[in-house]
Amino acid sequence: MRCRTACARDAARLADIYAPYVADTAITFATAMPTEGEFAEKIARIGASFPFLVCEEDGRVLGYAYAAAYRVREAYRWDVELSIYVDSSCRGRGVGKALMERLLRCLRAQGYQNAYSCITLPNERSIGLHTRFGFTQIGLFQQAGYKLGKWHDVVWLRLPLGDFPESPAEPAPFSALAPEKLAALMA
Repeated sequence: MRCRTACARDAARLADIYAPYVADTAITFATAMPTEGEFAEKIARIGASFPFLVCEEDGRVLGYAYAAAYRVREAYRWDVELSIYVDSSCRGRGVGKALMERLLRCLRAQGYQNAYSCITLPNERSIGLHTRFGFTQIGLFQQAGYKLGKWHDVVWLRLPLGDFPESPAEPAPFSALAPEKLAALMA
């Protein structure tokens, strides 16, 4: 397995991975499936500022992960929210772990200070993955979303990424990482 930056040609495969999450689970609160074109646009939009990664084996994408702005207000610009999706046929093979390792490396290199994840309960696999990386629970929103005929709780997790300097440098855009630096982060 290897991880790399996602590109527009991955859009159809990412849509295939995401579809069962939309149709059959409350893991995502999305109820309408994004099109391949919408996925391609999302990769381009997010990938300019934040890591949008895929994990592949023998040329086949097994999962993807990305970071996005946590909130739009300026004081939150050192904070990101993470998303990770793995093809259901690949669970338990270390795809999520590989993606999370590289995603966190990139975010630290960019200068982000906090990573947050919002997870619909129950989701033991995702909670386990996050806690293995040091995330801790910071909040529980009860009955936060209604999908598939019932109300669902969500838990918020946080991982400090930086050392919270007095005068933090602006986070670097993902697109500004030098190719050799990016290659080291993906290794």
